[in-house]
Amino acid sequence: MIKVFEPDITIKDKFAVYRAMSKKNISGTSPEIDKFEKSLSNYFDRKYVSTVSNGSSALDLALKSIDLNKGDEVIVPSFTIISCLAAIIRAGGKPIFCDVDINSWNMRLSDVEKVITDKTRAILMVHTYGLVAEAKKISQFCNEKNLILIEDAAEAHGQIIDGQKCGSFGIVSTLSFYANKHVTSGEGGAVLTDDKTLINKINQMKNLDFTSQRRFFHENLYWNYRLGSLQAALGESSLKKIDNTIKSKIKNARKYDELFSPYTEYIQTPLSKINSTENHYWVYGIVLKTDNSRDDLISHLMSQGIETRPFFWPLHKQKAYKDIFNEEIKCTNSELLGRNGLYIPIGSHMTSSLQEKVVKEVVKGLKIK
Repeated sequence: MIKVFEPDITIKDKFAVYRAMSKKNISGTSPEIDKFEKSLSNYFDRKYVSTVSNGSSALDLALKSIDLNKGDEVIVPSFTIISCLAAIIRAGGKPIFCDVDINSWNMRLSDVEKVITDKTRAILMVHTYGLVAEAKKISQFCNEKNLILIEDAAEAHGQIIDGQKCGSFGIVSTLSFYANKHVTSGEGGAVLTDDKTLINKINQMKNLDFTSQRRFFHENLYWNYRLGSLQAALGESSLKKIDNTIKSKIKNARKYDELFSPYTEYIQTPLSKINSTENHYWVYGIVLKTDNSRDDLISHLMSQGIETRPFFWPLHKQKAYKDIFNEEIKCTNSELLGRNGLYIPIGSHMTSSLQEKVVKEVVKGLKIK
């Protein structure tokens, strides 16, 4: 089976985890946590970082930290992971879906402006699939309109927009360190901010409302969202090689671009850049130009030992959303991408010959002559 992704775990990564284990630093309060958080703070140009158990819990804490009131609306792209929807609803907000650009697969300011109302309190800006949202424009818009900007940079480790790193745009920003991310700890995530009051609140919420004064007396029913130190040790080691990870992904992508170039009539490949921001290819996604042919292609590729993933199914089409709000919404581009998009194997495990096999089977599965 050609996996859609395999984490690149090196000897240095294994030694980092072993070293933490040999010191018996295995809890979520060990020095490994502080070390990883400081490294993330330096890399992402943020004053404060709080590591957490995964990217979804990071979103939960970010949304909860801004104290949404009943009826407060949070704009979010429909074409994204379910964690974004869940975090908004759990924090007491109402999700308002904007569409995305059909070519970049990301939200633009114009998409936001179409759905903003006088009840809008925040925007959850998501960078998707290695490309980026219009972060500078959306950030400036939020400042002008006195809106809270939360940035989900889970899929944008290392991305830079006009000199500013993704992960540094939001009042609160979030990361995921899932196994397929450019920086990985297996599972894990982080919340980033420059606001000391917010980070203190987030640290309290992620740690069961413990206080140093009266440890087992609690005023709030908070969560245990702590990251373990062995995960932090792996994450710290992974962060050190992020540049090489990104270079490897871009090399894979250039090969795919070359192999798919004769078939652009049938297949949309990813943009190589948006303005001055180069695609870092968290995944290599393709969109089929024949409607509703994606699932058959996935089945064909699986039969040939090639693993893939479908694109996100739009949030406004999720049963979990409809059961709560029962509203009919149209986000045409998100729906098209959800029907016709998939991503194919990419990463350090992919040789040129394996990439050639993948493209050959894509062409065969689509019956392109």
